[in-house]
Amino acid sequence: MPLNDRIVIDSKILTGKPVIRGTRMAVEFVVDLLAAGWSHTQILASYPHLTEEDIRACLAYASELLREEKVYPFKTA
Repeated sequence: MPLNDRIVIDSKILTGKPVIRGTRMAVEFVVDLLAAGWSHTQILASYPHLTEEDIRACLAYASELLREEKVYPFKTA
């Protein structure tokens, strides 16, 4: 699933945060719900305009960002 089918960035929506296409639902918010222990079922029940594919797209987007992130370890004393 191409992320640009589901996740968009528009400076006019939530100051340019990545959101689920056609919504003002930030990827960050969905990932936060999952991190807080919400199940996909709970998210879909609370936000019926979302789909299972939207949730998976949010996770894929977060994964892609982490994959591209450069981390440089530093030496501690």
